[in-house]
Amino acid sequence: MTVHLPSGRLWRALLFWGLLLLGGHQPAQAQGPGRYSLEGEWKGPLAVPGGSLPVQIFVTELASGNRFAVLNVVPQRINRIPTSVEQRGDTVVFVAEQVGCRFKGVRTPEGNRLTGIWSQPGYQAALTLEFVPPPVAAAPKTFRFPPPYRVQEVKFANETDKIVFAGTLTIPAGEGPFPAVALLSDWDAQDEDGRYGDYQLLGGLADYLTRRGIAVLRFPDRGVGQTGGRTELTSPDDRARDAQAALQFMRTQPLLDGAHLGLLGHGEGGNVALLAAGRPLPPAFVVALAAAGQSGLEVLSTQPAVGWPAALADSVLRRTARGRAADQQVGQARLEKMRVSGANAAQLQVQQEQIFLRQRAEEKKRLETLAKAQRPLLDIVRHTTDDAAARALLVGALRAQQPSQPDSAYAAAAERLTTPWARSYLRFYPQQELAAVQCPVLLLHGTDDLLLNADANLNLLAKGLKGTRQVEARQLSGVNHLFQGPATEWPLIDGRQSPAVSVAALDAIRSWIQALAPPAK
Repeated sequence: MTVHLPSGRLWRALLFWGLLLLGGHQPAQAQGPGRYSLEGEWKGPLAVPGGSLPVQIFVTELASGNRFAVLNVVPQRINRIPTSVEQRGDTVVFVAEQVGCRFKGVRTPEGNRLTGIWSQPGYQAALTLEFVPPPVAAAPKTFRFPPPYRVQEVKFANETDKIVFAGTLTIPAGEGPFPAVALLSDWDAQDEDGRYGDYQLLGGLADYLTRRGIAVLRFPDRGVGQTGGRTELTSPDDRARDAQAALQFMRTQPLLDGAHLGLLGHGEGGNVALLAAGRPLPPAFVVALAAAGQSGLEVLSTQPAVGWPAALADSVLRRTARGRAADQQVGQARLEKMRVSGANAAQLQVQQEQIFLRQRAEEKKRLETLAKAQRPLLDIVRHTTDDAAARALLVGALRAQQPSQPDSAYAAAAERLTTPWARSYLRFYPQQELAAVQCPVLLLHGTDDLLLNADANLNLLAKGLKGTRQVEARQLSGVNHLFQGPATEWPLIDGRQSPAVSVAALDAIRSWIQALAPPAK
């Protein structure tokens, strides 16, 4: 026999209302004389009929003078429950309101033990908590409050390819069932958060959507973290089977709404979501962010990071971005001069449209220049099936285009261009299977995307989706390929602005999904 903490309907109600009202639970101010540090882990066995349960309480001392604590009782599936801390002299009280648990103990003179009483509805027992100090930190301490939703580490398998994925499922507070999406990353090896430096596109999407009633499954690409396989060997078809495996896993989860399980992909991940939607057991909906409508050959022709030596890729992108920024500055200066001269609204509108057209023409010219350099490299790959021969030709072509680079840079670029992924993507035609898609589709693209032209790709995708009447295609102003909004939206972290997922994109995704599947109570 074991003693269970509040469970079933009562547990879910406590969890839902506790998280909703507390919003992550603000830490209680320590009170009374003789304040001392409690930071670390306090753990001990709680005696119950027939055995014991391990209780863990982790305490963090905050710079504000407050304390923050969380409760774990792992066998009861209670993890990171926010817990208040009150200290009066040698008496310490921990209260986890969400699960109706309370511990009141007295600290020993050595400071390494709390001896007292654990109480919960219908049960009370003596409990001693031993202190385990935190490890010495090599860097300044950082802390994040636990999110107001359930977080589960999960595993699922693509049985066809014998690949096991280790990911994270986040489920909103409440009883459910909830609509849910599986997130699919852009090309290249990415972890479950879709990291680009300090920026986390997929992690940001998961947190935002889960807080607003939509469950999210995210997982690393093949060959990343605990997930098997190798990214450079993975074709869009392979990834479509991975997406189908993610959908099948979500169908087994009791808190998820089986009628409203979708796929949300970024870049190549958007195309993978559309592939899976045209096959058996499709998703209920698809959200595609910056997906390609053009062929793989056309897309790779304007991707400097694919063909050029890696050392040059960032500088090429920066030059492209600087060119566009310079165009915008010149255009704004012209508009301001016209305003000062007394131009009316109609004249300003005409001038703004002319500036926009000139910017598009300049952007097209830059992309054509880039494609002119890239296309010969891609043609070598397409027409030379032997990898060793293709790499030798590529090294020579790269050296001719960009002399004075290290031999290792040319070799790395040549190897990347001849991976199974690159060869499969060069044969990829997004249009081929679009007509088989019957579920609702949301297509989003940013106007400031320098890697995939919004007009060309959105139009091709929208035209190809003939099998469904529920297609919404939108361009988001000021949003780039990574779906970062304008810098004016970025939050200040440690005194500097940090890139953040576009507010307009987040709101568009949430509102569209919830229109298809109203949030659970």
